[in-house]
Amino acid sequence: MRLLYTQIGRERGWRTFKRPGVDAFLEHLAKFYEVVVYSDQLSMYVDPVMERLDTKGCVRHRLSRVATKYVNGKHYRDLSKLNRDPARVIYISGHALESCLQPENCLPIKPWKLEAEDTQLIDLIPLLEYVATARVSDIRPVLASFEGRDIAAEFLERSRRVFEQKQQHASGRIWRR
Repeated sequence: MRLLYTQIGRERGWRTFKRPGVDAFLEHLAKFYEVVVYSDQLSMYVDPVMERLDTKGCVRHRLSRVATKYVNGKHYRDLSKLNRDPARVIYISGHALESCLQPENCLPIKPWKLEAEDTQLIDLIPLLEYVATARVSDIRPVLASFEGRDIAAEFLERSRRVFEQKQQHASGRIWRR
């Protein structure tokens, strides 16, 4: 996912901006997940930026360009390089489907280009927390069920429907007694 946006200008040189909610997102999800940043940039660029971004040590590992697969002039994230069970890996990115060799593990979000009102990261927290606490055995069918939809909004709608069904079922039991 794009956690940062970097700009270069004549007057100020390189400037890096954090995506809204990135600190809270990383800090909260680090309680449930092994967070890994996977970039197609060289580690000499990734490491100093990550030192400034992740001051609380929420990101356990960093993968850079050497861990990508170069195909037809483009670097792709190859999640097999994580050496983790693919049923338990989620790759979140604004360009997930175009940058990853395992699309079934991708959770695409809207790319960020400095919009101050962006809430994509914070909006994903309920879904990601649910997946972690429900101990989903294979994340890939869950991700596939959201294909083509606004994932955060769809998850909230599904949660609302489940809550209403439980309420109706519970109120039905009271009347049967």
